[in-house]
Amino acid sequence: MPPKKQNTKDTKNTQDIRSFLSSKRSASPGSNKENSQPGGATAPQTDSDCNIKVKQENDTDPHRHHFTVKFDSSKSTEHTFTCVQPCTVLEAIKSCDEYKKMKFTDEKITIKLGKSDKKYIVATHFPCICIEEDQCLTISRRSEQIEKREERENHCDKMIYPRDQYSVFYIDTQGGVNTETKTLFRSNIVKKFKCLCVYGKKGTTVEAALKRDGRFVDDLGNFHLSDNEVENLLTHCTQVVDNLNHKEFKIRLPKYTSDDDEEQHESSNCSQQLRKCDIKTIVDEINQGPVSVKTALTKTDGSDNTEEIYNLLREQFQCLKKWMESRFPGESYQEAVNLRKEDFGKIQASFSEVFRVRKLLNLSRSICRLRIVCSSVTVHGTGFVLFDNYIMTNAHLFTNHAVFQTDDWIANTTVTAVFNCENPDERTWNFFKGRPSVISLANKELDYVVLKLNPQGQNISKKTKKRKINVPPGLLNKFSPMPPNGEACVIGHPGGSVKKMDPTCIIEKEKREEAVNNYLNSYKDTMFTFLSIRQQLKDQGIENIMMGGNEADKVVTYNTLMYHGSSGSPVFDASCRVFGLHSSGFVYGHPGHTESVIELAHPLLNIFKSFVTELRDNGNEDLLNKVKEAAKGNQYLENILKDVVSDTEEPMETE
Repeated sequence: MPPKKQNTKDTKNTQDIRSFLSSKRSASPGSNKENSQPGGATAPQTDSDCNIKVKQENDTDPHRHHFTVKFDSSKSTEHTFTCVQPCTVLEAIKSCDEYKKMKFTDEKITIKLGKSDKKYIVATHFPCICIEEDQCLTISRRSEQIEKREERENHCDKMIYPRDQYSVFYIDTQGGVNTETKTLFRSNIVKKFKCLCVYGKKGTTVEAALKRDGRFVDDLGNFHLSDNEVENLLTHCTQVVDNLNHKEFKIRLPKYTSDDDEEQHESSNCSQQLRKCDIKTIVDEINQGPVSVKTALTKTDGSDNTEEIYNLLREQFQCLKKWMESRFPGESYQEAVNLRKEDFGKIQASFSEVFRVRKLLNLSRSICRLRIVCSSVTVHGTGFVLFDNYIMTNAHLFTNHAVFQTDDWIANTTVTAVFNCENPDERTWNFFKGRPSVISLANKELDYVVLKLNPQGQNISKKTKKRKINVPPGLLNKFSPMPPNGEACVIGHPGGSVKKMDPTCIIEKEKREEAVNNYLNSYKDTMFTFLSIRQQLKDQGIENIMMGGNEADKVVTYNTLMYHGSSGSPVFDASCRVFGLHSSGFVYGHPGHTESVIELAHPLLNIFKSFVTELRDNGNEDLLNKVKEAAKGNQYLENILKDVVSDTEEPMETE
């Protein structure tokens, strides 16, 4: 819970202080988080109060309070600060030499409030007067911008008011209803903490307070705040913040409606009006040499004559044509175009037929979103039901993290499988949560693991009583051989989002090298980048899947946008049979942003053979018999079982 209020003595000392201009600019728009809760205010104040006369520094009442700061969360050293005049938290901290030595970037830090582990963080412009006496703040350097900082439009935005004119509340970093596919924060780093501590002057709306905070995205839209203690108690974004003091909330969004399309259309029209450009400025850019039209357009602001720019672009056409011809000698360009048309036509023909899509959607009921938590590590992935309450996913969801290498990792791990995760409304989802029972995690080459779920889950709809939900039917009986080419469809939960499907086309093993080279051709003019990417791919072992590589015949490859969280997704063929376990891709980039050159899946028949062999070797007859029962009618699986599990009785010889 948030910290206790400041004592009345401190509040009394600040009641006569009206406002102070900060020695530096105050904060940028946004939201804040706090571990200590300031005292409540007496009467609402509106933004019109900024006409009030501000006392000069030499006749202010004493403003003196203390707090401590840690510049390294891993160390116990704390620095004492005595604040002698109203200012922002960052302004107070920057007066310390230690801050200057650490060479922090103001927009790339988090400020944790209190000593509890990753609970509340405040914005850099949080008023120091709202910090509890002797509170501890921890400064941490981050790799990306956490907070958008803007100059305040007038001096009222730079003023620090008495404590009783503020309302301080908390926004949960876990979104509420209908936020599953919505980005709420500028940086995902804030999700490492429980809440953002947000403040607002009495009379300010919730929407204005969050916008001023700077850590939220600009387009939150028409949202509500749902009280964490009373979930159905909602506060609309247009309400003032006066009564939110000390409370914790989740952001809650409305359901999608057709009106959203109209709003987007209007927004698009407005954007088109803003794209009018000054042709003279564009011409000046082009005269400096070949440039991107987009780059030139962004530096202009309006005109109506386009003839001159068109003439200059035509002059560059021959150079562009010559460059394109060098990339595709002879008839290779037309061949490439025809090949892409052919591939696209196949995908379109297969996965645009309603009966096929409906069949895939029906099978996709067995696909679940996985959330695996062990100690402080949270992993997202995708899985699907094999049979009964056994599911399959990628082994690397576990093996890639050190916390899963300890002897007691299973006892410390919770797996949540969410089925029917298609609508952003969480009330329609079915949850199966519990400690995993790991059946198989031995084969790293095929990158699979089999888990056992609790046999029953729950639907969390608030409109009805919680009801028990059974695990959907399994896909084991739909296993089929890996096709060498043709169409495919990956269905999963990329990025931990709602269920998505991505039709694609299999890249034959003979064409993998060509596909990778075509992808990298766009970087050939920047040789350093080109060589750097090739080295990254080589380090990941991409040569193993090329012709002659030791895994060339053991995987199926394709291009898909479904990576980062879709590990463990089933891959279907055009006949709606499942043949692959989507496992990984060969990527390049930097932490936080990577691109994939080519992706791969492991053949499920190979995985099935490995699985039943392990059951046989471990003497797990009960589970092996269940597998045999689930595999009945699938000739591919039955043949594998005959090869792996020999009958105990020798067949009688007949003449």
